[in-house]
Amino acid sequence: MTHWIVAPIILPALLAPFIVLAARYHIGIQRVFSVAGVVALIAIAAGLMWQASDGTITLYQLGDWAAPFGIVIVADRLSTMMVMLTAVLALFVLLYAIGSEWDTRGRHFHALFQFQLMGIMGAFLTGDLFNLFVFFEVLLIASYGLMIHAGGNARLRAGVQYVLFNLLGSTLFLFALGAIYAETGTLNMADLARRVTLIDAGETVGIRLAAVLLLLVFAIKAAVLPLHFWLPSSYAEAPAPVAALFAIMTKVGAYAIIRVYTMVFTPDLEVTSGLHTTWLLPAALASLAIGMIGILAARHFDRLVAFAVIGSMGMVMVAISLFTPTSITAALYYTVHSTLAAAALFLIVDLVRSGRSDLRLIAQPVVPGAVLTSALFFAAAIAMAGLPPLSGFLGKLLVLDAAFDTASAAWIWAIVLISSLIAVVGFSRAGSILFWKAKTVTVSEEEPNETASPPATLSYVAVGGLLTLLVAHTVFAGPATSYMTAVSDQLFNPEPYISTVLDTPGKLSTPKEGY
Repeated sequence: MTHWIVAPIILPALLAPFIVLAARYHIGIQRVFSVAGVVALIAIAAGLMWQASDGTITLYQLGDWAAPFGIVIVADRLSTMMVMLTAVLALFVLLYAIGSEWDTRGRHFHALFQFQLMGIMGAFLTGDLFNLFVFFEVLLIASYGLMIHAGGNARLRAGVQYVLFNLLGSTLFLFALGAIYAETGTLNMADLARRVTLIDAGETVGIRLAAVLLLLVFAIKAAVLPLHFWLPSSYAEAPAPVAALFAIMTKVGAYAIIRVYTMVFTPDLEVTSGLHTTWLLPAALASLAIGMIGILAARHFDRLVAFAVIGSMGMVMVAISLFTPTSITAALYYTVHSTLAAAALFLIVDLVRSGRSDLRLIAQPVVPGAVLTSALFFAAAIAMAGLPPLSGFLGKLLVLDAAFDTASAAWIWAIVLISSLIAVVGFSRAGSILFWKAKTVTVSEEEPNETASPPATLSYVAVGGLLTLLVAHTVFAGPATSYMTAVSDQLFNPEPYISTVLDTPGKLSTPKEGY
């Protein structure tokens, strides 16, 4: 049993208290250890992803206690891919936070950042629903601290709203876990996959209710309509590096839906038949439409990007809701794309904010560094809107192709194409106001901010790095799609995962008498 699989969870969990206790008053030391930790995470994630690339499923039993009684960490193609995506995103976000000095505007930024990574990594690697709940709570606590970083009444109000909605989700999660345990006697996902199939057809009310509650919980995390209300204010008011890191958090909800509903509550399972198409697909299409309309209607640049996140999550959920190997492949490809594009846009929002009096979409004097900032915005907007040649266009083609032979193909094609056009108009409007029309404003109309200076070079490096990854995701779309096809095939053939988790011996392989 290799210990490397648990390192993405343990490393940030150890770094966070070390930073608080040993480097609280030394921002330079905090930065060094934080960056070094993220670089180490990337190296570990790359190793785990390479190991899983041939289909190998690695199991780690905490305390050497066998499932379903012990806590298990499982690494397969999907979980290691998401861990790698998180680690790479975290590096560029951290570089931006250092370059823009966001990490100095409040206390414990780096410690909270590491706790946030711990929660995200744990959610991707856990093989148990209860521990998924635990890591969700770690996410909630750390993300709230990051959200109110640097203070402010608006940020505090948005943070309270964010916490209230997520606490509601946590409450529903506990209800769902209680119902599942009452019906099956286990919360280990591999064990659940076997036990759910044994439930009598006439006694499915409890487990179906639990499946619906779980879907609601994960939909809240993924900001699917009508459970998306917490996201626009929360992401718009959060510090830019925090909002960029939050781009992966909605994907945690999408990941959970993929994992649970391809292994436990599968599409062909009679107990939960019809659940995916009757509720999830319409909600996903509505999220896509509302998100893109929000881009066009937004009056503030940060709100525009927040609605773009809702729209991109709608696209991901449209693909997921079809629950076919082809659609899951499309969803995974678009997940990587939308994470990088959303993070880049949130950082660009901060580049614009640094030279303007506010983020209202009205003409103001030219901001420092406008040429480079506008170029970065142009590239990121093309990616998010789904225009060629970047990966957003390829991702939407994959989603449309996956929906071609379905009963809802006409609705999906119509909404995807129309919403893409709306997004193009919305981003074009915002870009022209922010950068092109700015040149027509005279000094007499509005005095420029004479104290503003161009953003730091490291900030541009961070944004450029994310956009470079988007270009690489486009250039290497063939290999990336092939890998994600392999991920999808593994998801729809869960027996090796189940056998690895349940048939690996440990200290307690069978229940003792009276257990």
